[in-house]
Amino acid sequence: MFGLFKKKSKIDLLNEKYQKLQQEAYKLSTVNRTESDRKQAEAEEVLNEIKSLEQSKP
Repeated sequence: MFGLFKKKSKIDLLNEKYQKLQQEAYKLSTVNRTESDRKQAEAEEVLNEIKSLEQSKP
């Protein structure tokens, strides 16, 4: 209950975005392969950003 108003870190927000993009890419993979590839590329960009933030952390 006390963590209700706790702010999420940038890495946590990016992880959620990455998971969402991965799920969308999976759903699109059976319907529209090119859109699925675009979502997968977006997810890769987010993952690279997460990795760079984790490396810059002391």
